[in-house]
Amino acid sequence: MTASGILRGVDLAAFAVALVARLRGRGVVVSASGPAVFVQALHLSPPGSRSRLYWSARLTLVNRVDDLASFDAVFAAVFEDALLSVDPHARRTAAGQESALAAVRDGRDRPGDAQDVEGVPWMTRPLMTGGVDNAEDGLHDALTAVPDTLPSRLVARADEPFARFDARDLRLLGAWLEQATAAWPSRRTRRREVHRRGRRIDLRATMNRSRATGWEPVVLARSRARNRPRRIVMLCDVSRSMQPYAAIYLHLMRAAVQRQTAGRPEVFAFSTSLTRLTPVLAHRSAETAVRRANEKVVDRFGGTHIAGSVSELLASPHGNALRGALVVIASDGWDSDDPERLAHALTRVRRRAHRLVWLNPRAGDPGFRPLAGSMAAALPFCDAFLPAHSLSALRDVLDVIGRLG
Repeated sequence: MTASGILRGVDLAAFAVALVARLRGRGVVVSASGPAVFVQALHLSPPGSRSRLYWSARLTLVNRVDDLASFDAVFAAVFEDALLSVDPHARRTAAGQESALAAVRDGRDRPGDAQDVEGVPWMTRPLMTGGVDNAEDGLHDALTAVPDTLPSRLVARADEPFARFDARDLRLLGAWLEQATAAWPSRRTRRREVHRRGRRIDLRATMNRSRATGWEPVVLARSRARNRPRRIVMLCDVSRSMQPYAAIYLHLMRAAVQRQTAGRPEVFAFSTSLTRLTPVLAHRSAETAVRRANEKVVDRFGGTHIAGSVSELLASPHGNALRGALVVIASDGWDSDDPERLAHALTRVRRRAHRLVWLNPRAGDPGFRPLAGSMAAALPFCDAFLPAHSLSALRDVLDVIGRLG
């Protein structure tokens, strides 16, 4: 696996692994998929200059602003070492390393290198904007609209997979989720409330108002059906295959629990068995709540029994919470149980629940197909099937939950 340009004859896989190893040695946080994405970028846009290689590596391997200085130092050291070994003149001009690196960042290479005429090479991170302008223009696309309360540290990372987020990013995202769940689904009840635009005349309220007009019903009081928040029941897969996404889904469940007015939500985690986390995630401190949740789920990052866990919920006293609720299941669909058993369990869930939403982070990968047996068996019962693998996808989830209510 070799490439043309300045890396002609170089094994790209070995080069990417070696560069990532040096970066991690300097404390740079590189995701597990970083080397593969870097190699893919080199194939899509073969670097004809050092500047293009710099930007390809930086855009695919660096996920935090705090790591830029360390990345620049490692990149300069790698190419300075390579240059010193083949060019004796470079040994005498090593003092110009910083200026050369600055030129690379600005898109200018050393004399003799091919110049980039396109500016920043091959791709840039999406520019995320939010605020009044997007609201006025009616832009609801998750790639161009994010909430005003989104921390600036996460604005430019709204389309990145959660697997690249560190602990600090997850804490910021958890705080944002607590504010982003304002538009909660609601349901219409049989009770009525007085409202000036109601279609039905409220006789009792009309008679009460007539006391001020000599018992003459001069003003007719009207009423409408009262809306109450719809209960949400969330089940999160915390098996080994879901490990990169378990933390953010725990924050999502905590955001649901914190809204106690939302029809008494219920949240559960499952791997090989089902664990109720509603009282644990109700703690005021997000860090304490997530830590206690991790301690309570003794089988996390193990095997997966989706069908068994759903059946356990249906058989428990908390199974009544599914009646009229919006059920959200977060799992990649990799199950050790038979698909027929999961289909039978979801049939019972659909009889009780108002809507069923399935979140699969692997659905965000290009070319994804639900080939897993349990995932294919669950699709006919889902009212919505969403990836929820990034911040923008999570915003879509909140919008769908608000609409399906």
